[in-house]
Amino acid sequence: MSVLAFTYPEVGGTRLHRLPAGYHHLHHSTRIGHGPDTLRRAGAAVTEWRMHRALGVGVRSPSGRAEPGVPVDIVLGVGPVGIAAPCRVVWTDREPHRIGFAYGTLPGHPECGEESFVVELDGRGQVWFTVTAFSHPASWYTRLAGPLVPVAQRLYARRCGAVLRRLAREAEPRPGFARTATHQ
Repeated sequence: MSVLAFTYPEVGGTRLHRLPAGYHHLHHSTRIGHGPDTLRRAGAAVTEWRMHRALGVGVRSPSGRAEPGVPVDIVLGVGPVGIAAPCRVVWTDREPHRIGFAYGTLPGHPECGEESFVVELDGRGQVWFTVTAFSHPASWYTRLAGPLVPVAQRLYARRCGAVLRRLAREAEPRPGFARTATHQ
């Protein structure tokens, strides 16, 4: 079985935030909480595809988590009108203060480029989620959509932050309620 080549030469460009010229650039950060537990929960939601699925995005991958080299189809739309966007994970970070990954586009993707999803714990204990991307149209319909595509990408990045904030808090007990376990 052959491995498809990425559709762009600057593979790994999102890791160091040195985005290449000739592409639309996106960099959007959202504060999602505080502390190492929030980092851990949010990092797991990102790297285990739960954030994408909670957004209503289809995810088809042979792996339950992002790992370098893992293929993933991101499916936008509903049912038979869904558009599969083939990607492969380029890099992952699982460090004490940073968890995330990037995927790059493969042939058949409507865009050409790379996108990263990273959760970081800063020096003040704040947890930030950042989407960084560089891309340009690779299909007739994304070229036709023109300036609407970057607008949609920004809206998607904002929605990712809001959804991840919720996912990172789901395991936290509500104020005034204690967590209890029942054993039978």
